[in-house]
Amino acid sequence: MTRTPNTDTIGIGELASRTHCKPETVRYYERIGLLPDASRNEGNQRRYSETTVQRLMFIRHARDFGFSVDAVRELLDMADHPTRPCHQVDSLARRHLAEVESRIQRLTVLREELERTVAQCDGNSVAQCRIIQVLSDHRLCGHDTAHGGAEALR
Repeated sequence: MTRTPNTDTIGIGELASRTHCKPETVRYYERIGLLPDASRNEGNQRRYSETTVQRLMFIRHARDFGFSVDAVRELLDMADHPTRPCHQVDSLARRHLAEVESRIQRLTVLREELERTVAQCDGNSVAQCRIIQVLSDHRLCGHDTAHGGAEALR
């Protein structure tokens, strides 16, 4: 940790506010190496540069797109080398898109099963509740949600 004067840097609160990120998340990203360790001022408070603001915004946006932490790490490495060809970025994004499309398909099946199950519930007692019955006995499902449905979404 280097000590730095207070000029042209911001504290963790302002960084969190500007990037719509909690301070705990900022510290987490520092701890796992997505963000560089913050410099410290004379009062030992973390100080961040505009470069760190931009990097955190990149991380947040990539996470909003659903990229894993490991994928974000790869993307940051590629972004840190702007003269490299972008085929690796394209490949990573295409793999992620395929995963998203697969997840959408599984969610669609899950939605249909839930709609079917809810439509069969007549609102009587829990003892007669179709939802409880289906959750208790997988054989009552119309789709194979136990093998690749909800479990695969995790």
